[in-house]
Amino acid sequence: MKRSMFVTVLVVLAVITIVGLVTGVSGVAQAKSEAEKAAPTQPSASPRGEEAKCLKIGVVSIRKIFQDCKRNVKYRQELAAERDKLETELEKLSREIDLEKTGLKTLKSGSPDYLSAMKEIFEKQARLQAQQEFFKRQMDIREQTIIESLFKDVISAVEDVAKEKMLDLVLEKSEPDLPAANSNELTLTISTHKVLYNAGCEDITNAVLAKVDANSP
Repeated sequence: MKRSMFVTVLVVLAVITIVGLVTGVSGVAQAKSEAEKAAPTQPSASPRGEEAKCLKIGVVSIRKIFQDCKRNVKYRQELAAERDKLETELEKLSREIDLEKTGLKTLKSGSPDYLSAMKEIFEKQARLQAQQEFFKRQMDIREQTIIESLFKDVISAVEDVAKEKMLDLVLEKSEPDLPAANSNELTLTISTHKVLYNAGCEDITNAVLAKVDANSP
């Protein structure tokens, strides 16, 4: 009888122990689940070897290229020669007008010769003014055409150099021309000067200049 009671007590203790263990494990699992739900979501790690790509940036001074390239020097010489030729023609016509004005003083005012000479002077003055306006406009168009052509070639050279050096971005970095002549020029300089600091960027100005010169006619 005593032995049977002893066995029964052992069985009851075993059951209590098992129930306690099961309850404890369940509680730990539930607590872990709740902790995971409460914890902030962490971003998943990038696959090994996949890192954020850093942009390779280059800078170039368009102003320096325009000033130093062989084509610009040649164009400036051609423009100067053409401007000198046009100014010589205008000066010649101006001297003719001055001479005719002097001759007009020797004629009798109101005479047919006087009126004829005065008409010719007025016609030459009008022609001189028209030619001055035309020559000025002609030189402006000529210079604009040259600058546009050169700029297109500079852009093409920048693209070639950027590809050779595997650059992702190229920025213009000419130094501001200070002091400015007036407030308007200063405002223009401030509004167009974008790159204020470029440490670490590769300066490709000389490489672009060399390519522009190499491709010049």
